[in-house]
Amino acid sequence: MTYDLFLALLTFAFVTVITPGPNNLMLMASGANFGFRRSVPHMMGIGLGFPAMIFLVGMGVMRVLDLWPPAYTVLKVLSVVYLLWLAWKIAHAAPPKDAVAGGRPLTFVQAAGFQWVNPKAWSMALGAITLYAQGREVAAVLWVAGTYVGLSVISTTTWVVAGQGLRRLLTNRARLRAFNWTMAGLLVASMALALMP
Repeated sequence: MTYDLFLALLTFAFVTVITPGPNNLMLMASGANFGFRRSVPHMMGIGLGFPAMIFLVGMGVMRVLDLWPPAYTVLKVLSVVYLLWLAWKIAHAAPPKDAVAGGRPLTFVQAAGFQWVNPKAWSMALGAITLYAQGREVAAVLWVAGTYVGLSVISTTTWVVAGQGLRRLLTNRARLRAFNWTMAGLLVASMALALMP
């Protein structure tokens, strides 16, 4: 990969990981509801799960989807159902002091698995492979995936810390309920935007 192409990839990857989307909104909600330490498995699940998805997409999943176009529709339906369920869970999250008993953040496996039904993740993975690993050679796909591993540290930390910062403001049940419902609404809105043709 040339230096210029890598800079373009770095810019593309940074913009896609730092902007609001299902992962980042859920990380912010997790930071607000559970704090930084309890959100670390969620952060790691995204930080390693999404690059793994990119690698697998680049190494063949993209070809399978091209061979059987109805798979895109199945993927969209599964994404919508799962994101609506997650939005409901966020909207009904317990206050931070009750969260230990009444809820828990996503685990590493849940966060990594979520990438496969996240419409923004699919858009990012397909776009990154199409633009920066056109020949789908292993080395090029690894460069793309590795770039996302590095940038995920910045992105996941930023969103969880932002949510944790809001935690102090959310000690009032009414404000927490409003925040959680707002996050749930934004999650649904981000899904709608990602699914638009």
